[in-house]
Amino acid sequence: MIAKSLKIPLLSGVGKSISLHRISGLLDKNRNPIDIVPWPQFAGKPKVSFSIAHSRDHMFIKYDVTENEVLARYKHINDPVYKDSCVEFFIAFDDDKAYYNIEFNRLGTCLGRYGSQRENRTELPIEILKTIKYERTLMPKKDGTYPAINWTLTIAVPIQVFCFHNFNSIQGKKSKMNFFKCGDDLSQPHYLVWNNIISDIPNFHLPEFFGKVEFM
Repeated sequence: MIAKSLKIPLLSGVGKSISLHRISGLLDKNRNPIDIVPWPQFAGKPKVSFSIAHSRDHMFIKYDVTENEVLARYKHINDPVYKDSCVEFFIAFDDDKAYYNIEFNRLGTCLGRYGSQRENRTELPIEILKTIKYERTLMPKKDGTYPAINWTLTIAVPIQVFCFHNFNSIQGKKSKMNFFKCGDDLSQPHYLVWNNIISDIPNFHLPEFFGKVEFM
């Protein structure tokens, strides 16, 4: 299986004064689908895409989701947001075996961990995760003839969030990433991925199935 690859563009001229709302608009230009269903026994398949860019010291990601059911209960950092309507990215820098998993529910509530395997991961400090900024939208929408909900989440992740590394800039970094949509406690649980995963059971924590990315 050939891994997907992605060149992550630099948003030149993005300073501290630019609003996240404006960045969200810039991210609408290049969307990537999260549409692979490795575990077809979980039949739910919302429409999901993401776009990503950076400004050397921040990573910007916008998720766009249309689904028939939205669950958003968790409001505290490092709550189990993957049980809600949830979008996620995992990243391993360079050739590291350890990787970060950063996960958000529709409200923008964040969970962050670091480690080399699914179990016994290190929780990222709340004070660091608090530095992630987000903008969210929510509106009704029709999916064919059925009522649905469209929601977006735009996040600005300072590189200090990757606190097990000491970066001044991520420009030029070659890394491995995967992007996900899930919802464990929805009436129709689902597990969607950007780069395909081969596993008997739902498991996003398989870095051998991350795609290749480069921060331009």
